[in-house]
Amino acid sequence: MTLIERLGLCALHRLDPEKAHGLSLMALRAGLAPLPGVVTSDRLKTDLAGLRLANPVGLAAGYDKNAEAVAALMRAGFGFVEVGAATPRPQPGNPQPRLFRLTEDRAVINRFGFNNEGACAISARLALRPKGGIPVGLNLGANKDSTDRAADFAEVLATCGPHIDFATVNVSSPNTEKLRDLQGRAALSALLAGVMEVRAGLERPVPVFLKIAPDLSPDDLADVAEVALASGISGIIATNTTLSRDGLHSAHRSEAGGLSGAPLFEKSTRVLAQLSQLTEGRLPLVGVGGISTPEQAWEKIRAGASAVQVYSAMVYEGLSLVPRLARGLDALAAQAGFARIADAVGSGRGDWL
Repeated sequence: MTLIERLGLCALHRLDPEKAHGLSLMALRAGLAPLPGVVTSDRLKTDLAGLRLANPVGLAAGYDKNAEAVAALMRAGFGFVEVGAATPRPQPGNPQPRLFRLTEDRAVINRFGFNNEGACAISARLALRPKGGIPVGLNLGANKDSTDRAADFAEVLATCGPHIDFATVNVSSPNTEKLRDLQGRAALSALLAGVMEVRAGLERPVPVFLKIAPDLSPDDLADVAEVALASGISGIIATNTTLSRDGLHSAHRSEAGGLSGAPLFEKSTRVLAQLSQLTEGRLPLVGVGGISTPEQAWEKIRAGASAVQVYSAMVYEGLSLVPRLARGLDALAAQAGFARIADAVGSGRGDWL
């Protein structure tokens, strides 16, 4: 981390977290953040459900909710970027304050509630993004007051599908009441069937991923794996934020919402490994939750992830974390004797079961 980045983070941490979030997006759009461009090597190049990645480090959904800074994020060193979540209609989300730094725990709690400008506005921005760069995907959500939330996911894909490289069905956010109920076998099967029907009608069908919660029971996780395999989706993202508060020390530890960051690492990695075992390599997995070092990203790969995503750690490590993770993965794979990151996927899964 450079001195300038360190000073910038210190300044942002003096502000309300949501205001700081908005200012960081403004800085990206204004070109004030140094961007390394694509970070890649022969060892880092990865195929994820047909997406050709320069490296396996992606941006998780939630940072650029409205696709406002896509062009800059495509030059930040990521191998792929996910924006959103988008809902069919604009919605304000939950009342503020709704974002909390847990500095002592290197964690974040949020209860945003899918605040966004709606699928039409987001689709228009995505249509203007630079073409030919890294893959850009969209997290699909449902309106809080919707009478048919399952249909909302399909509607967002129909609206935005022509302008994205992949889509993620997000039924695992804890901040929209009863949304996680859609992870049940019957509800999830019906929801995914509707999304896949829309996908089939797109001029350019895109990979569809499912993002799951880290708080599923073993039986629930087995059901999710079975439904995912039967549905024809392209992969699973494990995991979203957790409702657990085990071992926290920060003053904001009792705030409602989803917990992300360092405390989620072990829990999310164990779910990832279990999912890898359940799917037996038939679906590519994306590991997310608590990654802040190359070693942690490497553990996700070894547990079964073909690629990883980060977000909360950037609150504490800055955007320079991204190329640092990619280059660190390259070095760790070389040290372990792997010619390609893909060859290491699942090689240490047993350590997490």
